[in-house]
Amino acid sequence: MNKEITALLRLIDDPDDEVFDTVASQLLHYGKEIIPDLEKLWEVTIDESVQERIELLIHRVHFHDLQQDFSEWSSARYPELLRGAILVAKYQFPDLNVPAILTQFDQMRRNIWLELNNYLTPLEQVNVYNSILYNYYKLQGNELTTREPKYFFINQVMESRQGNAYTIGILYLALCEMLDIPIFAVDVPRQFIFAYIDTLHSFFSQDKKGIQHIQFFIDPISGMVYTQKDVENYLKKINAENSEQYFTPLSARRIIYKMMEELSLCYRYLREERKADEIQQLMRLLDEPGTE
Repeated sequence: MNKEITALLRLIDDPDDEVFDTVASQLLHYGKEIIPDLEKLWEVTIDESVQERIELLIHRVHFHDLQQDFSEWSSARYPELLRGAILVAKYQFPDLNVPAILTQFDQMRRNIWLELNNYLTPLEQVNVYNSILYNYYKLQGNELTTREPKYFFINQVMESRQGNAYTIGILYLALCEMLDIPIFAVDVPRQFIFAYIDTLHSFFSQDKKGIQHIQFFIDPISGMVYTQKDVENYLKKINAENSEQYFTPLSARRIIYKMMEELSLCYRYLREERKADEIQQLMRLLDEPGTE
């Protein structure tokens, strides 16, 4: 430990808040390298208020690091959805074992891939897929109104098999992407649901894009399938015009933004204002919502 760090650590218990703020900002310059020194200091500190200061400093270092990770993720041309969910989980679990999550994810992908074949219709494909996720892995979705922050963290979904529409949905979508199943999240108001979108190509047309056709919709909480008519009836019920924008696939950035929006509301509901504010700071690092 160098002399400057030693001198700064000795000042952490200074009763003057201005002194502490100066010390904190200087320590933050050292980044994650300072964490082992702070943890050692915490272990030999008896005063609880000083321990709280040290915990706050450790959190600030992790949070600063996470901000950089979010910026990099958001600026990627095609940010990976699963990686975005892992970054959200790292807010609560900074020492998250990412390789363990990716290994579990790959095992899930493999188990689904072994059951699929090219002769299945889209609905049969989804039935096989859902059977593995909801029956074999016993994934269980909880409504967002449950207000449980733990359901927003992908590592806890992997461990407990319980999540909400966003975490289970992100797992669902990331697996679909790996398996080349054309299922995408769409922006139906007040819901987080998916559409199975076929791209139809006409033999006589030179248009390479083709015509996108929605076969059906899926609720990630349970895997339940809905028809176009079901969704149109829902839109009428909430007095929403049947707009084309509701059926346009959402980007990874937009999905993570919406997920964090709900997590921030969850923290506000639990009166954890600092956490809610920090989640909103992270949200601001993503591209403007709704833009691609």
